Amino acid sequence: MTRIAFDLGTTTLAGRLFDSTGEILAEAQTPNPQVEAGADVLARLQTAHQGEGDRLQALLVDGLRQLVDALCGAAHSEVVAVVAAANPAISCLLQNLPVESLLFPPHKPPYKELTQIPPAELDLGLNCPLTLFPLVSGFVGGDLIACLLALDAPEPGTLLIDVGTNAELALYDGVRWWVSSAAAGPAFEGGNISCGMLLADGAVTHVGIDGDRLQLSVVGDTAPKGLCGSGLAALIACGREGGLIDAAGRILAPDEVETNLGRYLLRQDKAWIIRFYRSAVSELALTQQDVRHFQLAKGAVLAGVELLLERGGFTVENLSKVILTGALGQSLPLPVLKSVALLPEAMLDKTSFVANGVLAGLESYLDGADSQRRLESLLGKIQPFPLSGTPAFEKLFLASLEF
Repeated sequence: MTRIAFDLGTTTLAGRLFDSTGEILAEAQTPNPQVEAGADVLARLQTAHQGEGDRLQALLVDGLRQLVDALCGAAHSEVVAVVAAANPAISCLLQNLPVESLLFPPHKPPYKELTQIPPAELDLGLNCPLTLFPLVSGFVGGDLIACLLALDAPEPGTLLIDVGTNAELALYDGVRWWVSSAAAGPAFEGGNISCGMLLADGAVTHVGIDGDRLQLSVVGDTAPKGLCGSGLAALIACGREGGLIDAAGRILAPDEVETNLGRYLLRQDKAWIIRFYRSAVSELALTQQDVRHFQLAKGAVLAGVELLLERGGFTVENLSKVILTGALGQSLPLPVLKSVALLPEAMLDKTSFVANGVLAGLESYLDGADSQRRLESLLGKIQPFPLSGTPAFEKLFLASLEF
């Protein structure tokens, strides 16, 4: 008897297969096929609003069937439970629900409750229904709820950041969870990055400086193929440390660099790029546009954190714990977090990383005898707080772009 948990991200679909004891039997991930309709959820919602909801649902179901095959092989009949979580847009697109209430003010989801989708309505090649986590608001979904469900007795002053295309934030004040989201874009998952990729063989997960050389950490026994989220952040951090990228995010010209790391710089069109890998058959480079995409993503997270702390009545100094989870692929060392200014510097010694908080929370739901009660109790403590589009957020966002 096995069970499956799905994290339905805007950019990436991830899944785990568990046995009855909770042991992880298999893990897999694949790009969300809906990306052909746009990298962000607003573009996809607009496409669905124009009458292509059936196509978007079919794309997502096809991606999930690929995950089921990767997780289970031919043993589909052994799966007895499936649970999934997603942001509000992906949750509605999966069910081919009307999306007008998400697209237009006041941006409310068409439903909020825990949902059971039978195999007759959603054919994943399985004989059991899919349980989809509840939604909170038009911008906060079941993925954040799953992350919070995984936490055991959080202390007041706990801040959770689920990094992804739609970064979701939660702050616990001892009574309630203040929750919000900010549109970060897909850079944390390697999306919209010239040599970006998901965490897989060939993904560069970390970059360091050894003398006048860049040292790459790569998944698997293979040559580098691209940057996952953690590798992108680490390479930019090296660019800052080695004087290749200034505080405004500009890749410098070789004559502006005081070290031999300047040899990694190469002219491309009218800008400079950092060619961090080269072999006889391939080369990989970080472009100026890549750096800008990362700045937009990290700026959204940093601005969101600062506003949420203000609303919850906390300062950086009196936070008890910061949990970073989501799409980066690997954890980020504290020096990298500091160099790219993803979080306020005073937070760093309180920060820990959870590889996939959504899947951990879904596993907790599958394993617990009192899962329904715990979920209902958590939902009763949720207090949404909208950020994006407010003048305060826009002002902080612009101030948060620099490194």
